[in-house]
Amino acid sequence: MIDVDLDQPAELTLWPGHAPAHAAEMRSLPTLRAALAATAAAINVQDAIPWIITDSGDILAPNWIRAYTAMALP
Repeated sequence: MIDVDLDQPAELTLWPGHAPAHAAEMRSLPTLRAALAATAAAINVQDAIPWIITDSGDILAPNWIRAYTAMALP
């Protein structure tokens, strides 16, 4: 697991979990912590496929996001 600064800004992209995916929902969030919380909610409600790009340039893939949110968020 990479060490990331949870207080840096992040861009969240949510792709629909069902095919075909024609459009993604994109949001800028003030912190990575907020992006991870929004992602956890979207995965549960929308069956979304999340990608996060941090302000420092890290690209967090769906499997990393799922593993991190399962470990870090109650």
